[in-house]
Amino acid sequence: MVPILGALVLQAAYGAVDLLVVGRFGTTSGLSAVSTGSQVLNLVTFVITQFAMGITVLIARYIGEKKPQYIGSLIGGSTLFFAIISAVLFVIMIGFSRPIAVLMQAPEEAVGLTSVYVRICGAGIFFIVAYNLLAAIFRGLGDSRSPLLFVAVACVVNIAGDLILVAGLHLDAAGAAMATVFAQAVSVVFALFLLVKRQLPFVITKKDFKINGHCVRALKIGFPLALQECLTQISFLALCAFVNRLGLEASSGYGVACKIVNFAMLIPSSLMQSMASFVSQNVGAGNEKRAKKAMFTGMGIGLAIGCVVFALVLLKGNLLTGIFTTDAAVVQNGFDYLKGFALETIVTAVLFSMIGYFNGHDKTVWVMVQGLVQTLLIRLPLAYYMSIRPDASLMKIGFAAPAATIFGILLNIIYYVWMNLAGKRKSKEI
Repeated sequence: MVPILGALVLQAAYGAVDLLVVGRFGTTSGLSAVSTGSQVLNLVTFVITQFAMGITVLIARYIGEKKPQYIGSLIGGSTLFFAIISAVLFVIMIGFSRPIAVLMQAPEEAVGLTSVYVRICGAGIFFIVAYNLLAAIFRGLGDSRSPLLFVAVACVVNIAGDLILVAGLHLDAAGAAMATVFAQAVSVVFALFLLVKRQLPFVITKKDFKINGHCVRALKIGFPLALQECLTQISFLALCAFVNRLGLEASSGYGVACKIVNFAMLIPSSLMQSMASFVSQNVGAGNEKRAKKAMFTGMGIGLAIGCVVFALVLLKGNLLTGIFTTDAAVVQNGFDYLKGFALETIVTAVLFSMIGYFNGHDKTVWVMVQGLVQTLLIRLPLAYYMSIRPDASLMKIGFAAPAATIFGILLNIIYYVWMNLAGKRKSKEI
């Protein structure tokens, strides 16, 4: 978990540094553009990450079952599939960048800059997809340290790029986007270098680069997660659009708050990712007791850290938002959102530990269903209702997230009990 957490911290630093540098050396319109544009980029990145989760789980399963000879075909077929996905995203993000900015209801002053940000990120989408595919391969092999190394290199490159392009050349949101893409390119080159140099328990040949049964199996595992993540991120885009209607300062404040939220969610996210690989290997080896112990241990760790983060976000959120901008109105708007969101830092630890456990068991269809139910029935309707009230505020909109998560925990407890009862009945029949 710890190396995965380190990699996620550094990856979150990409967007945080972009926002910080633009907030300090750019314009308010540029800040809003990076805020809105990064929501679009998050949609793409998180969906790709969830698709790649199928590769992580299946590699771990093959290792647990002592069938490493299947891994080469899995990686070859998956590489071809993700190359096709990259090409489609390239066309969409470059050809429709302005309609995307308008659809996001970016403030009028920031539409042009948002369009530029999305277009530049679209041009580098191949590197962004390749990074997430390579990280999934390493984690499936049980190596969570290598992704930490190549994302660390990329983070340093991104910081240098932001300082040169935004602070030095005053390219505003466009400079931030270029720095991000270049940093991802460097990380991919470094990751490939590490992969080639290490001794692998499998061999990849030219004939592996085709859509095959192992690739299809991984996609079946990853598709429900990707679909759920896609619709969830679309709901976040809708939430961003709700907030954008409240004005430029609210839009910028929400963008700043989201960067802090990204950091606050790193512990639960690292628990979920490490849990999936760990549980999958133990399920493959027939050690279900150890898999369950991992889930409850993850909950305990997450809750302990979550309480500390909760207090920091709720009581000192204005100091956190003040790191990114000196605009008092933007700082206050960001703090308001964090007040409503704060409880999420505690309850997500429980939810994500359960999700990691279910992913490790290939129960990705259930993970998709519960995610869509809590998003479409609770988070999105509640956020919309709060945004159209006469006394609409970012604090009330922010509360929609923990409300949906608490509902999701209840759903997952019911499913966990049902799954265990079904497992006991099956054992008795055998």
